[in-house]
Amino acid sequence: MDAAETGRVVAGVSGSLGSLTALHRAAAEAHRTHGELWAVLAWEPPGGESGARHTLFPTQLDTWRTAAARQLLEALDAAFGSAGPGVPLRRQVARGSAARVLVETADRCDDVLVVGAGHRGLLRPLFPSVARYCVAHARCPVLTVPPSPLERDWELAHRRNVWGLSLDAGSLDGDRRNT
Repeated sequence: MDAAETGRVVAGVSGSLGSLTALHRAAAEAHRTHGELWAVLAWEPPGGESGARHTLFPTQLDTWRTAAARQLLEALDAAFGSAGPGVPLRRQVARGSAARVLVETADRCDDVLVVGAGHRGLLRPLFPSVARYCVAHARCPVLTVPPSPLERDWELAHRRNVWGLSLDAGSLDGDRRNT
């Protein structure tokens, strides 16, 4: 059976903890459905497309594209290590906004689009939600994956570290450790 017969599981990848959690869920979905995992990283030039039109050096676009490809490989390595996801994998790096690239990639009815649904708090007005866009515009089912419970602990530890505050490691993951 090939991917055209079994469908594709398209996963948005950014390298964030939320996207790595979604990538693991996408691999599990691909395994369950005997599908092919498509790991997709979208990139835009610094300053957006209008900034790219004014660049004096076209080779900068190649540099940014290469950096995006390296970021995807690093994210896949962080998620799966050298063992890989255990399902057929296709890597895709595409220029454009993440939401638009993901919806355009998962363009078949039998695809499944998997995206992370993170906690964005005060940043919500500044950065539109990729997950919301995908749910509203995709032609296929969209699976939104909540962040790992450990992500909040990591963010707390990071925030306290940045502010130079002491950290009681025993308070991290306390509720889950006793179960």
